[in-house]
Amino acid sequence: MKAFEYTITDPMGIHARPAGMLAKTAKAFPATEITLSKGDSSAKATQMIRLMSLGIQAGDQITVSVQGGDEDAALNAVSQLLRQYF
Repeated sequence: MKAFEYTITDPMGIHARPAGMLAKTAKAFPATEITLSKGDSSAKATQMIRLMSLGIQAGDQITVSVQGGDEDAALNAVSQLLRQYF
């Protein structure tokens, strides 16, 4: 398992559109489970509604965990997506 922390900079946080982007990226790695956590709550990145229910806002620090066969590629893809859009 690999993980990294990221602070959300987008003023809107993670709402429907960014949650959809994260879910689409996560689904590209079916052999790897990608999880986002905020505090004590977490959601699989493939679950768009659950991601939105985390209530991630600008300034929140999240932890992204990846586990499975494509850990390195999945970690890089999610990290790049977050840095580019969030």
